[in-house]
Amino acid sequence: MKDLAAKAADPAVRELLEKARRQGVETVWDRYEAQLPQCGFGELGVCCRNCVQGPCRISPFEDGPQRGICGATADTIVARNLVRAIAAGTAAHSGHARHLAHALHRWAEGKAPDYPVRDEQKLRAVAARLGLQAQGFSVKELASRVASEALAQFSEGEGVLAWLKSTLPPGRLEALGRLGVLPRGIDTAISEVMHRTHLGVDADPVNLLLGGISCALADYAGCHLATDLADILFGTPAPVVSEANLGVLKADHVNIALHGHNPLLSDLVVRAAREMQEEARAAGAAGVNLVGICCTGNEVLMRHGVPPLTHSVSQELPMLTGALDTVVVDYQCVYPSLAGVAECTGTRLITTMGMAKIPGAAHVEFTEEEAAEKAREIVRLAVEAFAARRGRPVHIPPHKSRVVAGFSVEAVVAALSRLDAADPLKPLLDNIAAGNIQGVCLFAGCNNVKVPQDENFLVMARELAARDVLCLATGCGAGAYARHGYLTPEATLEYAGPGLKAVLTAIGEANGLGGPLPLVLHLGSCVDNSRAVDLAVAVASRLGVDTAQLPVVASAPEFKTEKAVAIGTWAVALGFPVHLGLVPPVLGSAAVTEVLTAKAREILGGYFMVETDPVKAAEKIYAAIGERRRALGLATRPW
Repeated sequence: MKDLAAKAADPAVRELLEKARRQGVETVWDRYEAQLPQCGFGELGVCCRNCVQGPCRISPFEDGPQRGICGATADTIVARNLVRAIAAGTAAHSGHARHLAHALHRWAEGKAPDYPVRDEQKLRAVAARLGLQAQGFSVKELASRVASEALAQFSEGEGVLAWLKSTLPPGRLEALGRLGVLPRGIDTAISEVMHRTHLGVDADPVNLLLGGISCALADYAGCHLATDLADILFGTPAPVVSEANLGVLKADHVNIALHGHNPLLSDLVVRAAREMQEEARAAGAAGVNLVGICCTGNEVLMRHGVPPLTHSVSQELPMLTGALDTVVVDYQCVYPSLAGVAECTGTRLITTMGMAKIPGAAHVEFTEEEAAEKAREIVRLAVEAFAARRGRPVHIPPHKSRVVAGFSVEAVVAALSRLDAADPLKPLLDNIAAGNIQGVCLFAGCNNVKVPQDENFLVMARELAARDVLCLATGCGAGAYARHGYLTPEATLEYAGPGLKAVLTAIGEANGLGGPLPLVLHLGSCVDNSRAVDLAVAVASRLGVDTAQLPVVASAPEFKTEKAVAIGTWAVALGFPVHLGLVPPVLGSAAVTEVLTAKAREILGGYFMVETDPVKAAEKIYAAIGERRRALGLATRPW
């Protein structure tokens, strides 16, 4: 098991990796090892295949090629590759958002009856924030207006995007406007990046990076839009208690995993499963047990308490338990290798989106108009899969942790209001000023097979919390903390420094918890990084400062996707230092590296810092927090 420890921190993952090895089942770790050594040109970001004259690569040595066939330098190629990644990430997040906007619009038109507004208060709050008149309009009429405004964000318009103008401070918008990076439309920004990176268009690396920043801000708008509409359609999350890790599977139940990123189908599968328990019992099961994987798992955890099973690179392994009857996927971060593992284990893999099919998987085409019917069909297929596997041996690793999740902005403000109803943010600000909370770190992003799964997340949270840094988390990072017991009051008592422990305990006890809040606050899925921005903007506005002055830092300790690149870029654009736990493919260009790590700081306030050692990374984050505290006239404690 020693070599398995180098692959994952989670004992449940290691247990199933050993089983995969014994049974000859290929996993993501096997495929990674088969790729070694990986392409050095690709790791530096200096290969280009944007036209059929290539592929071209720039040599890191002076005696090799220094320009591509078209004449592009390493600086141009690295910048083009980076901004194309931002565009792809923006397309993914905004596609998710557009899907939700269409669902809300169709419900308002009477065409999607399964998607009623479940949080009218959030609908009216979003409408007010957008400057839409709400008085005198019915819920359906107002939903139609909000959905229309959401859909208008995608096409080119005049002025600042509504989801930027209504959520960012005026000073930040002014600074971004002076740089000329405020996008005119989400789709417009994506399209322009693809145009600019075509052969023979933009060759200026700095200009390309500015285009990437504009596209990343469109990604932020898409993320925020998706969070708002999900809350309107499915309810704004409030604290919920659940469990996490592979031990949440139940051998005598129909086990259905909900995987991907979009809650449109998964939310209805939750409802269908609760209505169809008798059908499961008639097939010999004790009931239906829903579990989550990746960000769809985060969505149904936050709103329904569905326990997270596993995340990101370990998504193949739950099938090896023999107890997982069906994996239902929508889109994003779903490995096509799932089909091969499912064939070995008898698990039924079901794709649901026409744009995201996998060879070897069954397909149930999802439509908003027939959503509830499709959800029931999926549950019935899972019941059939359970009947087929009855009597087969199962092996469920006995590892699970308690989870307290559901910390939307509204939930955080509500918790703080128990300390000061008239000014809920005051207790937070007072404790930051007093040093009980030195600063805030948002942990985001994925897991990456190049590092031991979860290890960077866990080490950094322990190091920072011990120094009174408040930790927030989203996406698969939040999943890491869930599976390892960091989303609990017990973790606060074990790992938090004295100041942070006192603050979290005071808030928890004021809210009737009889103890502290969790060590790490789970904010939701990857689009829900916008919730952290809302909190930061509220604090900045209350203090009368720019977001670039706050002792707030973001970290992606194990990132891998293009979505993570987009998120990190807009976080920098909003003025936050952003730590990366792996080296991004930019080192082939000294100019691009300089812009991202130094020049960006001068013009945006935010910047990237790369550190692969998690202890050293935590130290650098703490130093960045301390620098900002001192600039605000606040004392900071040494590392």
